[in-house]
Amino acid sequence: MPTPAPLQLLFHDEHLIAVDKPPGLAVHRSRLVGSDEDYLIDRLRAQVGGELYLAHRLDRATSGVLLVARSQPVAAELGRQLMARSLAKSYLAVVRGWPAEQGAIDYPLTGASLRGEPKPALTRWRRLATTELPIAMGRYPQQRYALLEVEPLTGRYRQIRRHFHHVSHHILGDTSHGRGDHNRLIRIHLGLQRLFLHAWRVCLWHPHGGGELRLQAPLDAQWQHLLDAFGWHAALAPDPAAATGSGDDALCGRTVSVE
Repeated sequence: MPTPAPLQLLFHDEHLIAVDKPPGLAVHRSRLVGSDEDYLIDRLRAQVGGELYLAHRLDRATSGVLLVARSQPVAAELGRQLMARSLAKSYLAVVRGWPAEQGAIDYPLTGASLRGEPKPALTRWRRLATTELPIAMGRYPQQRYALLEVEPLTGRYRQIRRHFHHVSHHILGDTSHGRGDHNRLIRIHLGLQRLFLHAWRVCLWHPHGGGELRLQAPLDAQWQHLLDAFGWHAALAPDPAAATGSGDDALCGRTVSVE
C-alpha cells in the first residue's frame, strides 16, 4: 500500500491543529464507515505525534476544516464554544434549484441510526450565485443550480445533507441524500464525481487566550473546475485575514443569518 500524502495543516500549535480534510477519507474508525485501512486521525498521529482529540466530525465525503485538540482540556473548551455557538462554521454547498436569497431550515432530525426521537436541528443559508445549464432532463429544458454559504447551528448527523434533501434542494454529488440524475449529469457533462459540500471557514476563540482565530480551507481541483464551468469564481471573495488571528468578516460577524 503506497504511503498516503501528508495532510495539509491550516493551523497548528501546541494546543490546536486545524486540518484540511480531503474528500473520501473517513475521520476515524466507526461502525458507520465500515472497515477501512486509512483514517485521517491515524495519518495525523503519524504526521505530528502526540495525543489527539477530535473536536467535531466531518462526513467521509465532506472536505474542509477539521479541528483537532492536543489535550482533553482544549477539546472540552472547543466543545463548550460549539455548544455556546461562539465557534462558527461556514460551509459551501452546491444545490439543485434556486433557493431564496437567504433562509433557514428548522426541521428536527434523528441520530445516526435514523431511528428514535428527532431532535431540534437548524440550518441557515445565504445564496452566493446561481446558474442555469442548457441541458434538458426530465420535464425541464434547463437545469438550475445554486452556490450557498451554509451555517449549521446544531450538529445532527449529516444535518446539512438531510436538511437540503428535506426542502428538495439536494446537494450535488450526494449519493445518499441527493438526486442520482443530477449526479450523473455533472459526471457525464463536467467529469465531476464528489460531494459538493465543503467545510469552508471556521471562526473561534483560541482555547489558550490567543484571540480570535479564523481558518479557511482551499477548494480542490474538482471544486475549481465546477466554479469555472458555472462562472462562480467572483462569488467567493477571498478572506485576507483567514488563519491570521484577528479581525472581522462575514462569518465572525454572523451575516449568515435570518430572523
